[in-house]
Amino acid sequence: MAWIENFEITIPNDTAEGQRVQERIVTLMEQHNFPDRDVFGVRLSLEEALVNAIKHGNGMDPDKSVKIGCWVAEHLVRVEIEDEGPGFQPEEVPDPTLDENLERPCGRGIMLMRSFMNSCEYVGRGNKVVLEKRRAENNGDDSDA
Repeated sequence: MAWIENFEITIPNDTAEGQRVQERIVTLMEQHNFPDRDVFGVRLSLEEALVNAIKHGNGMDPDKSVKIGCWVAEHLVRVEIEDEGPGFQPEEVPDPTLDENLERPCGRGIMLMRSFMNSCEYVGRGNKVVLEKRRAENNGDDSDA
C-alpha cells in the first residue's frame, strides 16, 4: 500500500496534547477528501482511544507518554496508539449493551470504536490499539446521514 501521508509522534500524557494530534489526523483526512461520515467516525474513535490511553492505560501519570502513528492512503487511514500501561484484555470488558451493564461506565468506548472503524484491534499485552478506516464507497455523498 502506498501511503500518501504519515507521521509518528510521542506526546506527554495529557488530553490536550491528544486532542491536538486528533485534529491533525482529522485535518489530513479532510485534505484528502474523506467523506464527512468517515471523518466523524475517526474523530470519535480517536477521542475514545486517546482518552483510554491517557486516563486508563497511563493512569493520568504525567511521567508517562503516548505514542501515536498515523498513515493515510488514498482509501485508508490507519492509526496506532500505544500507552505505557500494563495493558488489558478487551474481550474481558463486559458487554455495555447487556441490561446488567447499562449503567456501568466501562466498555462503551471500545464498542463505539468497533462500530465506527473497519478494524479496531488491541495488540501485544493490550496497551496498543490499531484503528483502520476505509474510505466510504459513497464518494462523499452524506445525504443519507
